[in-house]
Amino acid sequence: MSFGVKDYPLAEKHAAQIKGARGKSLSDITLDAVIDGSVTIEDLRITPSALEAQADVARSAGRPRLADNFLRAADLVAVPQDVIMRAYELLRPGRAKSKDDLLEMAKTMRDTYKAERIALFIEEAADVYEARGLFTKRY
Repeated sequence: MSFGVKDYPLAEKHAAQIKGARGKSLSDITLDAVIDGSVTIEDLRITPSALEAQADVARSAGRPRLADNFLRAADLVAVPQDVIMRAYELLRPGRAKSKDDLLEMAKTMRDTYKAERIALFIEEAADVYEARGLFTKRY
C-alpha cells in the first residue's frame, strides 16, 4: 500500500495498517492490552514498513531528502546498536583512517544486515572524504 500527504498522520488515519514487529497493528495497542500483557515492547518498536510508509508521505509532500532518510532508517532497524554507533563514529570527519575503513563498514552493512541504502550512503561518504582529505586525524 502506498501512502500520500492525505494519509498523514499515519498513526491516526491508518492505525490498522501500521504494524509492529510481532504483527500487531497500532489499533491493537491499547492500555488494556498493555495491562493484560498481550502487548510487549516489541509491539512498540518501529518497523521497516512503517518507515517506508513515512517515506511515501514525505515523497508525496515534495520532501525527497526526508523520504530518503526514512528509507535509510528502515535499513537500520535490524542493525544492532553497537554496529550503528561504530558506523556513526567512522563517519565523523577525521575518525576513519582511510577509505578502506568506510568501505569495510559499507560491506558489513550490505552483506551482514542487507542494509543496501546505508551501504551506498557510506560508500558515497568514503568518496567525498577521500576527495576532501577527511581521513587525516584533525585533533
